[in-house]
Amino acid sequence: MGRTIAELSWPVTTERLSLRPATVDDAAAVFAYRTLDEVGQWLTRLPRDPGAWRVRFAERLPTAIVVERDGAVVGDLFVRVQDAWAQHEVKERAVAAEAEIGWALDPRSGGQGLATEAARELLRICFEGLGVRRVFAICFAANEPSWRLMERLGMRREQYSRADSLHRDGRWLDGMTYALLADEWARGR
Repeated sequence: MGRTIAELSWPVTTERLSLRPATVDDAAAVFAYRTLDEVGQWLTRLPRDPGAWRVRFAERLPTAIVVERDGAVVGDLFVRVQDAWAQHEVKERAVAAEAEIGWALDPRSGGQGLATEAARELLRICFEGLGVRRVFAICFAANEPSWRLMERLGMRREQYSRADSLHRDGRWLDGMTYALLADEWARGR
């Protein structure tokens, strides 16, 4: 069975960033950039009320990692380990075999490669720390910065779905899924 993010050694540092599990005290900093139009338009849930967000953020803690630069929160990452699909006779081998990842970064920190740096480290955490065999991420096809990041990470586009995702503005938008296997990640390092 796989490990959880709480079981890993924290913080994890990169050249410019520090990553650690989120705490409820991070809610306000995350709320500040997630409510910006350019970020919020792509989120599954748009935070509107700081109090309700704090409650929701507390519920997300088992899957949330914050990204800090010079002690300030500049983004948050999402990682949810799950069982892969498997036939019944081998289902125990699929337990905790894959992870879904995601990210949201403060646009004031954009254009510096911080999202790529943070997401690369998240992949390392998934494969080395959590021991998954496959990582995937999804986005609206119109969210070009997100899928471009997936491509920079070496992830492969596995699915392009036509009008499968209902946006809060009432439009059905195309969706995309990207993924990377552990052996592909190891070869690309």
